[in-house]
Amino acid sequence: MPESPEVEALARFLAEEASGREVRGVDVLEFRTVKTRAAPPASITGRTITGARRHGKHVELVLDEASLVVSLGRHGWMRWLDAAPDEAVSLSADAPPALASFELSGDRSLQVTDAGSWVSLGLFVVGDAGEVPAIAKLGPDPADSAFTRDQFDGALGGRRKQIKAILQEQESLAGIGNAYSDEILHLAKVSPVTHAAALDDGSADRLFDATLTTVRGAIDARRGVPIDQLKAHKVAAMRVHGRTGEACPVCGDIIRDLTFAGTSAQYCPTCQNGGVPL
Repeated sequence: MPESPEVEALARFLAEEASGREVRGVDVLEFRTVKTRAAPPASITGRTITGARRHGKHVELVLDEASLVVSLGRHGWMRWLDAAPDEAVSLSADAPPALASFELSGDRSLQVTDAGSWVSLGLFVVGDAGEVPAIAKLGPDPADSAFTRDQFDGALGGRRKQIKAILQEQESLAGIGNAYSDEILHLAKVSPVTHAAALDDGSADRLFDATLTTVRGAIDARRGVPIDQLKAHKVAAMRVHGRTGEACPVCGDIIRDLTFAGTSAQYCPTCQNGGVPL
């Protein structure tokens, strides 16, 4: 699942490479991705891209007089090609399929891809990104330099809800998904099933610090990484997420996997639960 560090890197890449280019043609290959029927993606043909920015786990391509918002969903991403769409391009056998393609001036093309078995990606053409319902509901973003401890405490709110679920809840905290929530909890030494209401002051302090350190550190680490390599860099940087059966890099205990409440978590029993497997 794309999360804020990688999506931020993608938005910065697009702001640099796509800005100033005119959209010459649009080809939507999967019409279930179109979420604004009155303003389909083809309606941006002839418009010029003026920038790009991130909203949580969404990318906004800013155009003159409109915006194309891409909701990346669970398996969505983008592919930049230094060639026009009708030119032969060599892709690896496991490259995800393009669901939409945008021909840009300067013989460049941008493809929106989805590697999942079901379509979770969405394309919105709007006057303002806030018109996209999921963006309108986003909570404060820990990557934002203006993010405060009061906002973090407000997201937790003493709720009788598991911390891992709150970290991934976009209406509470924007941009964090399954992978980085595992990393945050491991760094904070907090169990994924702990309820927010049960956190003591020390645990809450560690969790706040770990959230900022993990999200902002990952954004810095992804800076300049080619967008087709961002996923690999993310996977390689994980300490516990996706590491079931491996040794914890902090204490050497074996990382365990836990499935609960419709999600899964990888965690270290010693670092996060007093040595007791969940």
